[in-house]
Amino acid sequence: MLANDTLCHIVSFVSFATNKDTDMAKTLALPKDQLVKQALTQMQSTLADNTWTDRQKLGLTCRILFENGHDSGLAGQITARGPTPGTYYTQQLGLGFDEITASNLLLVNEDLEVLEGHGMPNPANRFHSWVYRGRPDVNCIIHTHPTHIAALSMLEVPLQVSHMDLCPLYEDCAFLEAWPGVPVGNEEGEIITAALGDKRAILLSHHGQLSTGASIEEACVIAQLIERAAKLQLLAMAAGTIKPILPELGREAHDWISKPKRHGAAFNYYARQNLRQHADCLN
Repeated sequence: MLANDTLCHIVSFVSFATNKDTDMAKTLALPKDQLVKQALTQMQSTLADNTWTDRQKLGLTCRILFENGHDSGLAGQITARGPTPGTYYTQQLGLGFDEITASNLLLVNEDLEVLEGHGMPNPANRFHSWVYRGRPDVNCIIHTHPTHIAALSMLEVPLQVSHMDLCPLYEDCAFLEAWPGVPVGNEEGEIITAALGDKRAILLSHHGQLSTGASIEEACVIAQLIERAAKLQLLAMAAGTIKPILPELGREAHDWISKPKRHGAAFNYYARQNLRQHADCLN
């Protein structure tokens, strides 16, 4: 009898404590859309923007991508719109991503003529000129040949986004199945720009990837993400059949993650990681 009385007291106490905690909480009954709105408002006021110049952010981006598998010798270009229309910053041909600094970047025009700096740009930068012309919303372009993207591109299959973390690319990654050749001509620029359409990224068969962003931070984060997506896709394909996610949930996750403040926070984290050994990129 005593044991039963004790049990009743314990149950009553737990019930009281649970109800008390529930009564004290302010958000447990709120709908998801309201919680999302609150979180986004908090992000805007809490997550700080960085103060690096565009040149410094490009230097950081080169080092971030170098440390995360995007290095492929001298292949690949990273650009950002310059101070006047029709100009953009890019790296010198002959320097690897791990050698790029804020001061050794070039400023070029659409004809790839050097306006500031020494050396020459990669001739493949020509297709960046076409993308910038076709996409006024794009302020940064990252084109690289990372290992898993390159491997996936050899299979001539599109990117499959089937994991929550990858959803910024959900319905936002185009696919160019036919390789048009080395992108040093205007034809390749027109083909790649048309294939990209209004998407944020594109997988280029037998070639690599192109990621874009309204900011340097966004483009860097998307480039990181597409290589991880390719790696996960290859692992999943080796294990079995990739199962799709529900479109409405994929779109919801896309819109939830794809926010400037989140891109900025992710970029700042990658930058802190790399500044420990690549602080010279800011010079």
